[in-house]
Amino acid sequence: MAALARWCVRRRLVAVLLWLLAFAGVAAAAVVTGPSYSNDYDVPGTESSRAAGLLAAGFPGVGGDSVTVVWHTESGTVRSAAVEQTMTGTLDDIAALPGVAAVTGPYGDQGTGRISEDGHTAYATVAFEERAEDIAEADARAVADTARAAATDGLQVELGGSAVAVTEAPGGHLAEAVGVAVAALVLFLAFGSLAAALLPIATALVSVGTAYAGITLLGHVMTVADFAPMLGLLIGLGVGIDYALFLVTRHRRGLKRGLSPAEAAVNAVRTTGRAVVFAGATVCIALLGMLVLRLGFLNGVAVAAALTVVLTVAASVTLLPALLSFLGPRALSRRERRRLAEHGPEPELPTGFAARWSAFVERHPKALGAAALLVVTVLALPTLGLRLGTSDQGNDPKGTTTRAAYDLVAEGFGPGVNGPLTLVTEVGGAEDRLALDNLDATLRATDGVASVTPVTFDSGGDTAYLTVVPESAPQSPRTSDLVDRLRTEVLPRAERGTALDVHVGGVTAGYDDFADVIVGKLPVFVGVVVGLGCLLLLLAFRSAGIPLKAAAMNIAAVAGSFGVVVAVFQWGWGSEALGLGSAGPIEPFLPVIMVSVLFGLSMDYQVFLVSRMYEEWLETGDNRRAVRVGLAETSRVINSAAVIMISVFLAFVLTGDRVIAMFGIALATAVALDAFVLRTLLVPALMHLLGRANWWLPKWLAARLPRISIEPPECRAAHERLTDVVSAMEQETPKERDRDVRDIAG
Repeated sequence: MAALARWCVRRRLVAVLLWLLAFAGVAAAAVVTGPSYSNDYDVPGTESSRAAGLLAAGFPGVGGDSVTVVWHTESGTVRSAAVEQTMTGTLDDIAALPGVAAVTGPYGDQGTGRISEDGHTAYATVAFEERAEDIAEADARAVADTARAAATDGLQVELGGSAVAVTEAPGGHLAEAVGVAVAALVLFLAFGSLAAALLPIATALVSVGTAYAGITLLGHVMTVADFAPMLGLLIGLGVGIDYALFLVTRHRRGLKRGLSPAEAAVNAVRTTGRAVVFAGATVCIALLGMLVLRLGFLNGVAVAAALTVVLTVAASVTLLPALLSFLGPRALSRRERRRLAEHGPEPELPTGFAARWSAFVERHPKALGAAALLVVTVLALPTLGLRLGTSDQGNDPKGTTTRAAYDLVAEGFGPGVNGPLTLVTEVGGAEDRLALDNLDATLRATDGVASVTPVTFDSGGDTAYLTVVPESAPQSPRTSDLVDRLRTEVLPRAERGTALDVHVGGVTAGYDDFADVIVGKLPVFVGVVVGLGCLLLLLAFRSAGIPLKAAAMNIAAVAGSFGVVVAVFQWGWGSEALGLGSAGPIEPFLPVIMVSVLFGLSMDYQVFLVSRMYEEWLETGDNRRAVRVGLAETSRVINSAAVIMISVFLAFVLTGDRVIAMFGIALATAVALDAFVLRTLLVPALMHLLGRANWWLPKWLAARLPRISIEPPECRAAHERLTDVVSAMEQETPKERDRDVRDIAG
């Protein structure tokens, strides 16, 4: 690390230019190729996947996505001549647009059931040739603009469908701007130097910008969800600014001790830079743990997020020291530079609230530990009611055309029309045809079914499908129960004595299958992520207790953050007020992504806190002093970093995107819990209670473990000396050990 830092400092202009060229080159390539994202939740081997495959093979024209055009009149009916003439002309114009395969309206023989009973609402279906992710935004926008042009004072026209949602995506980068502005303010207050405050921002922006463009290119070689770039931006800004903050803090400490700017930059990378690389590695391991699930949709998200973290770490240990050497002594405030000139180098001792808090925790570890556990438990309780499922456009914020279209259809035709189920099967012969003809009557008599369309056969008569409209909304548990009932009871009885194998597909069925697969693999996934994280900490700190405490704290942070997510999004506590729509279930993929991201981010503060404690433990062998000094010296910077991360994450709520807002609130909650409750309260309290047991490692394991340490090489000699001393202590009697002066606070 020191050699890399020296090269970057000596050739600082080259280092900066290389990063700027990389950013410009990748960004240019991304602009030329354009984005290629895909929200493909299909899980091969599931029943909904087989239904989609049969439908696409037998009915190619049905495979594309569709848009629903809904119109409503308060006075008069949609059957009036004026309304019919206006909307018929509009639908004809839409049918002639590029990318549109067919338009089915309510007027004519095919329009049965598309006009509400009260005559005030009607809808038409616009079928595209491609799936939503492949539809050109210009084509979707042309359909939306043509439909909206028909609206008048007495005629309300709204549109629903995933393709339309693209046209309503919020523009600009308000969330990023707000997050960066708050981060800059916190850094300025922490450093007292505008130049030092801007360096972490600049480093994070260059690395995250490069990653954002790289994710755009990644979408051309693998499946990448459309929210992956925003998720990468969310994570990258948070960890990028934080990593740079830790390094700048160490650099400033070196300047105050009399080091030259170049020496201070090299020393910061040689010491704190090692912790940054280690913390980044834990985040990447946690993210790449999603690959264990072997789901194409999540693979792209994992690689995209890990790419962002890798680039932020690389920029922190290469670009940042180069910029620090350019900055020189201006990394200190004017007052700090003046004091350094007048009094010379001085040791920087923890004072103020940080020192008082550390001593307070040392005096009351049991009471404070119990209070921290109570807070985490209360926040985690809603997690017990977590329900995975389909959040649809009925959860969109009020005022959006998709939410208005959803509500109009639900009020006029029933909530199930917004998410019908598709039953698809291969047809063998006359017996199968007869059974299918009788199936619609059986389905209509099934509890929870509102209506059933007649059976449709393909041109060869080999494949057939019919549509079932539930009585309940797509996201309702009743609809999921209906899917299960059809699959386990109704359809098996109807298939007896035939060659039919009817598969249930549709939005709810697909999400339920996706959720079932994820839940089934979640224990293995969590085990892999937690196990690898614990292994890294075991190698770094050579302690059996530190990794176990870290795993427990990380799980607590995840549980607490998910409790808040459930309360806000599933129970709807404040979701409408925040502009995030109504209450609904949690997306099936969210737990996996959040577990990996939160576990990685939670490990950051563990590394930075415990590495300083470990350094003091190696020097003194006094556990109380190690915990007290480590907490006093790191709590201020950890809290500053946490405020920055929380600000960045919460700013993304301003995007108005439900999924991104879930990520933002979950990450902000986890970081707040981690920094202000777990790492600066519960962890030190437990470490005070456990004493030297914190650093215990079986001799047989210590002899076999490779030495991969976070501390710089010169500290390893102290480690060797301490190992000998601890071995001698283990031979003492318990009475002698109780009188050991190193267990008494200095």
